[in-house]
Amino acid sequence: MSAALHPSVCPHDCPSACALDVEVLADGRIGRLGGAAMPYTQGVVCAKVARYAERVHHPDRILHPLRRVGAKGEGRFARISWDEALDEVAARLADAAARDGAEAVWPYCYAGTMGLVQMNALNRLRRAMGWSGQARTICAAIAGAGWNAGVGAKWGIDPREIVESELIVVWGANPAATQPHLMKLIAEARRRHGARLVVIDPYRTPTAVQADLHLALRPGSDGALACAVMQVLLRDGLADRAYLARLTDFSPRVEAHLATRTPDWAAAITGLPAASIAAFARLYGGTRKSWIRVGYGFTRSRNGAANLHAVSCLPAVTGAWAERGGGATQSLGGAFVLDRTLIDALDLPEPTARILDMSRIGPVLAGEDLKGGPPVTAMVVQSSNPALVAPESARVKAGLRRDDLFLAVHEQMMTATARLADLVLPATTFLEHADLYTSYGHTFLQIARPVIAPLGEARSNHWVVAQLARRLGVAHAGFDLDEWALADSCLTASGLPGADPLAAQRWFDCAIPFAKAHFRDGFGHPDGRFRFAPAWGVAGMPEFPDHMASTETADDAHPFRLITPPSRHFLNSTFGEAPSARRAAGRPTALMAAEDCRRLEVTDGDAIRLGNRRGSVVVHVKAAAGIAAGVVAVEGLWPDECFVEGAGINTLTSADAALPAGGAVFHDTAVWVQRVRDRS
Repeated sequence: MSAALHPSVCPHDCPSACALDVEVLADGRIGRLGGAAMPYTQGVVCAKVARYAERVHHPDRILHPLRRVGAKGEGRFARISWDEALDEVAARLADAAARDGAEAVWPYCYAGTMGLVQMNALNRLRRAMGWSGQARTICAAIAGAGWNAGVGAKWGIDPREIVESELIVVWGANPAATQPHLMKLIAEARRRHGARLVVIDPYRTPTAVQADLHLALRPGSDGALACAVMQVLLRDGLADRAYLARLTDFSPRVEAHLATRTPDWAAAITGLPAASIAAFARLYGGTRKSWIRVGYGFTRSRNGAANLHAVSCLPAVTGAWAERGGGATQSLGGAFVLDRTLIDALDLPEPTARILDMSRIGPVLAGEDLKGGPPVTAMVVQSSNPALVAPESARVKAGLRRDDLFLAVHEQMMTATARLADLVLPATTFLEHADLYTSYGHTFLQIARPVIAPLGEARSNHWVVAQLARRLGVAHAGFDLDEWALADSCLTASGLPGADPLAAQRWFDCAIPFAKAHFRDGFGHPDGRFRFAPAWGVAGMPEFPDHMASTETADDAHPFRLITPPSRHFLNSTFGEAPSARRAAGRPTALMAAEDCRRLEVTDGDAIRLGNRRGSVVVHVKAAAGIAAGVVAVEGLWPDECFVEGAGINTLTSADAALPAGGAVFHDTAVWVQRVRDRS
């Protein structure tokens, strides 16, 4: 069958924002998706996106508006028209606002698409209507706070410099599974000049398998390791004292504090041998062109911000920032300087409504953390699946089942959240709408037109929001423009190529100049100095880089620490419905140290129950090499129905808000483990 290739951009919540060449078959169906030759992604695309046709043409794709006809969660719906659906959504939102106040309406959205037009659609309407705000904490809030505490700017070195790095430290990330383009650059650095790769992670990830050195520390102990490394650097003459004096706030008080954070001290916290900590410190301090990839594993722990700040101090101690291929990177989002007035409706009055924490949706729907406002009685959900992805999922589902809560969900598939909705609206995939894309892993701005017409009656986030705005009687220029025109207005207002020129050239490099990217003339704080003593703005944070003992500690009743890292086969809850992804991933599996398995008298394939005060789940166990004792890793956010008892892994995770600014603590969970005698 003949096919044509069309340009597009992957919209998913991944650092790479891959440029794509999409195969459209003669019958109009999507074929394979391949990578385009964009300078960073270099023609590579992950396997799950290559098979994206499975999602577009999935037999269970939602193609028409649906109204619930059974009990919430029962899954019985009847088809209705778009006019009926939109009229009802608008009326129910207006009724809730009239009865309980505008803040009773809580639009809930996140990064199911990273395109700026579609991802922010609900926020335009939220701002116009005065509905409750949403603290977008579920992914990067913890990491961002930790990075900014020291660096003060949302960028680091351009990843294209990695090929010149002589030591690469991947800390709290697994790019072999989640960012193959980064692994390609690491491989090139190793090929060119024998660069060493160190991976710091509580278990032996696919990236750790490829490393020259893997440090399998205990979850949440990264700050202790970083402080001990600094102690060795300062003690053994491996610190760049001239750099510290010129560009940081390093002081005798900081040095006296770090002098007490020895490898022996850190060994008791991290579970790593003191000699291994010291050896890593000497390797790092002896390699001027060292680069640290600070991953999103940090942003899943109660002490993650303090841990990340401590790690970010390392290139300031050695002065690695001064070198090409030296320094660190957490996010490159600050490379994109865009005028988002229309996209975010910033020309409307500043909101005064309360801001509710999206990571605490379970407690919020239970009547907690309401910030002095009314209970939430109406929600519209776009580009998120909180019934599966949010912490304390049993509480989330209970809240969404409330009879007094109206819930409209705009989705592509019948997710766990959609099954609990009163109205389900069919959503387009990225191949069926236009959007504008930045990245947090590279510096290329991209735009994409639709590749195919919407399937069935699917409509985009922007279209739905504009239709609701008309029915609710609010006006704003952002509601009147189509997606392409809205993207064009953002680009031209920013002094960048407009939508058509950008589409013609496919990508535009927003790279930060070398000196600025390396902070040669100062860091992002007003005084230009990296901060070893951050101004956290809240009580309870450490004064200097340190181990912050705030994690959910293992104890006699809960002797194991659970982490829930991503799988290469899923992306949060996306792709969980794809047959090929499920086949490749197998089934929900708990990876544990062999010594722990022996002590529990379980072998590969045995069913075990993980539990704590929030609930319990049943999975199958597998002994794994290179995982810290006392740690359980369950990869991938599997749909609930894939678990033996229908309860997913976020049954166990906590909705506690991390300091200093909130954030979900998915890798910070204490559990007990029991063998299930009858294997399922």
